[in-house]
Amino acid sequence: MGVLSGLRVVEIGSSATTSYCARLFADFGADVQKVEPPLGDPLRCSAPLTPRGQSAWFAFLNFNKSSIIIDPADQHAMTRLMTLLENCDILIDGRDVDPADCWSIDVATIRQRRPSLIYIEASWFGSGGPYAGFAATDSTVRALAGLIKLVGPVEGPPLYAPDFQTGILAGLWAFIAVASSIVARMQGGAGRSWSVSIFEANLALSENHMFEADARGERTRRMGINRFWPMFPAGIYETKKGWLGVTTLTPAQWRSFCDMLGLSELRDDPGLVLGADRLPYMEQIERQFLPRLKARTAQEWFVEGLQRKIPIVPVPEISDLLFDTEKSARGAIVPVSLGEEEGLTVGSAQRLTFTPPRRGGKVPAPGEQQTSATNRTYSSFSAAGLSSCVGVYRLPLAGIRVIDFTMGWAGPLCTRTLADLGADVIKIEAIQYPDWWRGVDRRLAYVDGQMYEKAARFCIMNRNKRGITLDLTRPQGHILAKRLLARADVVVDNFSVDVLRKLGLGYDVLKALNPRLVTMSMSAFGSNSVHRDCRAYGSTLEQGSGLPGVVGNPGGPPVMSHTAFGDPVGGLNGCAAVLVALIHAHSTGQGQFIDLAQIECMMPFAAPWITVQSIGGMASTRYGNRHPQFVPHGCFRCAGVDNWIMVAVTDDDMWQRLAILIGRSDWATDTSLKSAEARRAFEDVIEASIAAWTLTRDADQAMSELQGVKIAVGVARAPTDLLKDEHLTSRAFLQQVERAFMGLQAQPSMPIRERAGRPYAIRTPAPTLGQHNGEILSDLLGLSSAEIAELARERIIGTTMLSERELAK
Repeated sequence: MGVLSGLRVVEIGSSATTSYCARLFADFGADVQKVEPPLGDPLRCSAPLTPRGQSAWFAFLNFNKSSIIIDPADQHAMTRLMTLLENCDILIDGRDVDPADCWSIDVATIRQRRPSLIYIEASWFGSGGPYAGFAATDSTVRALAGLIKLVGPVEGPPLYAPDFQTGILAGLWAFIAVASSIVARMQGGAGRSWSVSIFEANLALSENHMFEADARGERTRRMGINRFWPMFPAGIYETKKGWLGVTTLTPAQWRSFCDMLGLSELRDDPGLVLGADRLPYMEQIERQFLPRLKARTAQEWFVEGLQRKIPIVPVPEISDLLFDTEKSARGAIVPVSLGEEEGLTVGSAQRLTFTPPRRGGKVPAPGEQQTSATNRTYSSFSAAGLSSCVGVYRLPLAGIRVIDFTMGWAGPLCTRTLADLGADVIKIEAIQYPDWWRGVDRRLAYVDGQMYEKAARFCIMNRNKRGITLDLTRPQGHILAKRLLARADVVVDNFSVDVLRKLGLGYDVLKALNPRLVTMSMSAFGSNSVHRDCRAYGSTLEQGSGLPGVVGNPGGPPVMSHTAFGDPVGGLNGCAAVLVALIHAHSTGQGQFIDLAQIECMMPFAAPWITVQSIGGMASTRYGNRHPQFVPHGCFRCAGVDNWIMVAVTDDDMWQRLAILIGRSDWATDTSLKSAEARRAFEDVIEASIAAWTLTRDADQAMSELQGVKIAVGVARAPTDLLKDEHLTSRAFLQQVERAFMGLQAQPSMPIRERAGRPYAIRTPAPTLGQHNGEILSDLLGLSSAEIAELARERIIGTTMLSERELAK
């Protein structure tokens, strides 16, 4: 029996977003009933396919579910569907993406009959705005979301990564919305109705770049394969054997990297201290270190880098993941059954240690009921734990207190999302070591100028929180932290493994202090990994996930697709894991430890190739900007400088409309080009004609004309373009927040909204360093003014960051 085994979930329509959301519920034991048309969910045809022609993508999204076939031609079909819907706890609706022959239903009426019902619907762009009616695919949405233009060679075209990102990101957001509603319902609330915009959900990947570049006044551009603003080096490099992922963010890491390679001149150059300092000299620096990396293997460099505390990692191939015994032991790679085929896929990244997720399962055939589902009872949630009363409206996580030891991006995004949903998040820093996203520069001018209060990315990630400073290395700070933790529901850290334990705040201590406490460690590789001591950033996680090996052109190097892809992905998975653990804690009074390995959170993006290779043994095919299923598919240059548009033709009717629009009506009537596979033989010619057409048009004009005849296209936006995006403006996605030292600052909303409503308002800006010391220490812990003043004199607390000189005293 899983944590969610009392829940009945119904999934209707067809979208990767809703399928992934529902799969996360199935991972923890919910009875998920997937409604399909007679020919099955269209995603059953999605490439890549196993040797017997089954979709590996569909398999990843749907194992451990049941399938119910409802035929619109059946006179009793509507009755069957309504009975199913009126007896479920959660309704997950993907019909706006693809109705999959499912009828129109009156959700409002169903919710009147079942007030405790939680409902979520997914759409590409939301219910209103200029893009609302657009035809879309994973690739065109990511182009619009600023996730393609900065990837690839300097001269272009921008390089697209395969089609498995938007559904996973939006599915996580949908799961967060529903799971937070369960927490709220267990505290006496009614059911809630939500919507998730797939486009807005994927802005979690680009929001840091969007706001940071704008704050610095920099117009970012493509810098070449595996090069990204604002850090260098942060890429993938060839060694004597294998490829090596390297990230050097702090001055200490850069010095250690140079020492490892014997490059003392680079190490000692005062103009190359920070990553941004090195960006203008990329070519010169690479000419010095690339030949030296080829002297040893990736594994040899990894071992030495581990000793020197440098974030480097071997870049695995898919076969390496399949034979990784640690990944199997942890449940990152799990068995999956697809009819007569047996293979492997990616398991749940939400590694709850007391109530773990299922390890693998069976993909249902159309109409197949899973035995475990049909024999299940539904008492724990339906009768005992959930209330259907309607009281005063509260945010879903109101009343939940979170102690936040996180820094950077991944952890703060996790706790920011909890805060956005209403939790009281208390962020703990120290004046000796504040959040590194305030800045790693400890030079006197930076500190005296309080530049650490002007970091846009810190402010974006830490809104709606309260902030306190405590020196945890000293007894007084340690005691105060324990007093806060005794009154909390959740504690989150994204330090390296064992940091909190060495500070006397390990899980054994916290469990004895507060048995209800949900404790999550968001380390890079997991607490029991052989790589547990490896330093890592979001870029390291992408490099080590297997994803770069399936991105790019045939014969080319493994390709990274984001600067720090792993950070937001880890943050959202962490939030999802905390919510599941909170549901269990509310039901049983038991907290638990969550051992979240952020690298495992990245592996779903490579899941289809893992399954295909595990069954057929064939290495994955890299398509560049082409597609295994859609022809044509690519990124085409438009008029002007570095302007591009992503085009995806998803069916034969769309092909005919495209051919007519670009002046090739002869192609529209040519039966030899009717199917995608037939067109593949002429792909070069087709692409040349599309390119000639787009080159005469502005990118937005081309998008308008193509979308006018329902062709799936999206302009390849730069992240900073999104600050003026007409669709986001129309949906009030960007909110203006006033903060000390910053003035007015634009902030992104969550992509999940209570149905048909506006985005949740940002309640408070990010705290200045130690802003709420007095408030929390006096009101929450009962300290006197004199006691607080003494803590400040002893530098246990404070409101100003210490410089290198002060730290050395």
